[in-house]
Amino acid sequence: MSKFMVIGERIHCISPAIRQAFADRNPEPILLRAKEQLDAGADYLDLNIGPAEKGGEELMQWGVKILQENFDNVPIALDTANMKAIEAGIKVYNRSKGKPIVNSADAGDRIGYLDLAAANDAMCIALCSKEGVPSNNDERIMYCSELLERGMEHGMEPTDMLFDPLFLVIKGMQDKQPDVLEAIQMISDMGLLTTGGLSNVSNGAPKHIRPLLDSATVAMAMQCGFSSAIVNPCDKRLMETIVACDIIKNNILYADSVLEF
Repeated sequence: MSKFMVIGERIHCISPAIRQAFADRNPEPILLRAKEQLDAGADYLDLNIGPAEKGGEELMQWGVKILQENFDNVPIALDTANMKAIEAGIKVYNRSKGKPIVNSADAGDRIGYLDLAAANDAMCIALCSKEGVPSNNDERIMYCSELLERGMEHGMEPTDMLFDPLFLVIKGMQDKQPDVLEAIQMISDMGLLTTGGLSNVSNGAPKHIRPLLDSATVAMAMQCGFSSAIVNPCDKRLMETIVACDIIKNNILYADSVLEF
């Protein structure tokens, strides 16, 4: 067994402060967010520069360099709809602490991102979808299998693909939550790794309730074999839950100090 992998989500262009920092090439807000997440236990940092249609290649390289130069070559998930920007980021990426992750491919229009990852010996988040949210788990597994086959045809190891079942918001899709957990179990039973944007589950819920929903979801998902997640590592309740689950699943060695957050 291996420790659950936490991918920190907080360097994201949706944040006004981060968006402005990208525009100004001001490293300070980005380094602050990075440090907060790493101190809280993040293993990877997601660097989301948005569509980045203009100047995306230079921006991604700048972001990768400042993060890795300041945080001992921290591993990064390269997150943008601009494929050339991902490729540019990979060119300056230091792999000493882990391969870059391409975020993300699907079985539809974004399947080229999987090919890009394969061509550059990178990992890839593979969404188990083609157009929007799959209607059931038969579809999820069908798309998972298509992506797995495509990646392996291009020389990828199955362990270089992180399959995302697509977490759904509880408010409005409460009845679909068991399906997502079942999909994680099915993908895990295939010997594959999983990930996903866990905070989607609690979108729209009051701020004080979100940690409860997210931490309960991650515990149930980990019992189904969930391997990693894109989360806010500064959510103390969530991180406590992940570490406790890792201990209970015998993924990490227990010591009292491990749980003294």
